[in-house]
Amino acid sequence: MLGHKGATFGLFLYSVFAPHSIAAGEISLAIVGGGWLVRTIFSGKTGSRRTPFDIPILLFFLWTAASSFLSQEPRISIAKIQSTCVLFLFYLTQAIVTRRTAVLLVAMMILSAAAGTVYSVYDLARGRGVIVESLAPDSPLRALHVREGDAIWRIDGRRIYSVRDMDETIRSLPTGSEIKVSVISQGEHLERPGLVVSEQIKSHDSPSGVAGSKATHRFRASGWTRHYETYSEILQILAQLALGLALANVRNHGLNLRSKLAFAATALLALGIALTAMRTVLVALAFGFCVISVRALGRRAKLLSLAAVCIFLAVGAFVVYQTRAQNALWLQDPSSSLRVEVARVGVSRILLHPLFGHGMDSMQRHWNEWGFPGSDMLHLHSTPLQLAFDRGLPALALWLWIMALFWRTASRGEKSRREASDTNRYGILLGATGAVAGFFLSSLVNYNFGDGEVALVFWWLMGIVVVLSDAGSGRKTIAG
Repeated sequence: MLGHKGATFGLFLYSVFAPHSIAAGEISLAIVGGGWLVRTIFSGKTGSRRTPFDIPILLFFLWTAASSFLSQEPRISIAKIQSTCVLFLFYLTQAIVTRRTAVLLVAMMILSAAAGTVYSVYDLARGRGVIVESLAPDSPLRALHVREGDAIWRIDGRRIYSVRDMDETIRSLPTGSEIKVSVISQGEHLERPGLVVSEQIKSHDSPSGVAGSKATHRFRASGWTRHYETYSEILQILAQLALGLALANVRNHGLNLRSKLAFAATALLALGIALTAMRTVLVALAFGFCVISVRALGRRAKLLSLAAVCIFLAVGAFVVYQTRAQNALWLQDPSSSLRVEVARVGVSRILLHPLFGHGMDSMQRHWNEWGFPGSDMLHLHSTPLQLAFDRGLPALALWLWIMALFWRTASRGEKSRREASDTNRYGILLGATGAVAGFFLSSLVNYNFGDGEVALVFWWLMGIVVVLSDAGSGRKTIAG
């Protein structure tokens, strides 16, 4: 059927673009939805199945909607409800994907993400932006707290490679427009808004007032994306799947070509995560690797796996030490201190609205009023804390229910297929156990569930796991 083929094609496109571009990913999912709708209209069948996830997901969505209407800032929170619609990818995936296409989709996304790591290595070798060697006394960038030693790599979202690029970009912008400057300071990516382009600024010989000729090589890699947090969380999930496929092939067929390719992909994705210098994701990946190793390997192989994990953590620690602020490796940097203070304030306010929370994104209107430090609009850097703060403790309980079901489904599916002949099916389920474990550990100190791009991959994988583990029942057959 044409609609089914179109939906499957859309999922393959999504697998290619998901690690790199939210815009391309959303276009791909629009194709998926359109194909599924055409198929449903002409076949009269949705292809859906009943699963243990249905009740907690429905309750979670309804509670989110209720908390939004009862929010401290209803207009903001109600508009935010649309962001929870990413969960429908779970239902689209299980309605369209077959066991055969599931393996191909996972392999495609792993390959795409590995290509992103290769680009990250190239990007680091090439460098980003221009290091500020000096600033003119009347430089408009002084008002944005840009300092000597910082690197400027984007002006109003446009990547720049030289001072000339910077000046020409500023001159090309409409007079009176307010723009944002992307700065790399001590390895950290910062957005500095508030630069108003005036005729006076544009008339200077050098509108930026910057002197510099060298690119910076001290930054946190992000592949083709601009967000290293998002990139690292997606790579963490895919690296676990790659390792699961590698170990499954070794278990059933020895060290064949497929297992070697899967190990190579695992190593590339692990390197990609290390280059992001994301401390929490480094630990999450190591934890997930250990979960997979315990489930799949014998005693001697477990020791080898542990040694590999220790080498990975050492490489990651070196990258963090070289890239990030002083003492970041020991959690004594400003970022760590800020997270602790934000979490402390957040926990104290959860008790004020324990049932329905404050409402999604309502803290953006009351950041300092509610006692949060600094002037940046942040979140609580923790999925459990953020869910409880925004949507109430019942929403947190429902999310934990979903996570527990995800773990149980992947774990039981992997265990039941250890001796089966379908190696790739077993490998993906094995990798999924590590992915769920790593995602949950990272979620304790990162709001990864609130990142739309990461959440889409999360729900996509959940649908894949349901298909491969036969967790659902009552699926209707699809003609064509």
